[in-house]
Amino acid sequence: MSRIGNKVIDFGSGVTIDVSASNLVTVKGPKGSLTQQVDPDITVKVGDGVVNVARPTEQKRHKAMHGLYRSLIANMVEGVSVGFKKELELVGVGFKASAQDKLLELSLGHSHSILFEVPSELSLSAETLKGKNPVVTLEGIDKQLIGQVAAKIRSLRKVEPYKGKGVRFVGENIRRKAGKTAAK
Repeated sequence: MSRIGNKVIDFGSGVTIDVSASNLVTVKGPKGSLTQQVDPDITVKVGDGVVNVARPTEQKRHKAMHGLYRSLIANMVEGVSVGFKKELELVGVGFKASAQDKLLELSLGHSHSILFEVPSELSLSAETLKGKNPVVTLEGIDKQLIGQVAAKIRSLRKVEPYKGKGVRFVGENIRRKAGKTAAK
């Protein structure tokens, strides 16, 4: 029994959800609209301010898709009503970030600057305060797209475990290792 899939999704008065005959779910809200194709075996029912997702059988495949599509639709509802935000912190001497429109310029200790183009669906900002590490902020309505872009930016300079330098999520806990002097 999928505990996640059996939960109902509550959506506010500003959000509308449409399910087409081909199981295409469209969620519209104050921040925009998102669509998701749902497997034909899974049924999506929209009632008075709630959405129910049901599966036809107890097969392992149906159970997995039941929870998956319920989570995807819940994330769509949250995205079009509230939105999502990810913050990345650049830790290291001389690490810099600047943003113009959809272009992010990063100086991460390489011999050259890295130019990274962010998709048009996301908004981008870079902030550098004196005495603090630079912070890059991604905002948008699509949780999957924000996570994918943030992971790509993070992969440009992963955090190393000895000094803790690199690109990390704000609030992320990094496991630090002792250096060679700890062996004595």
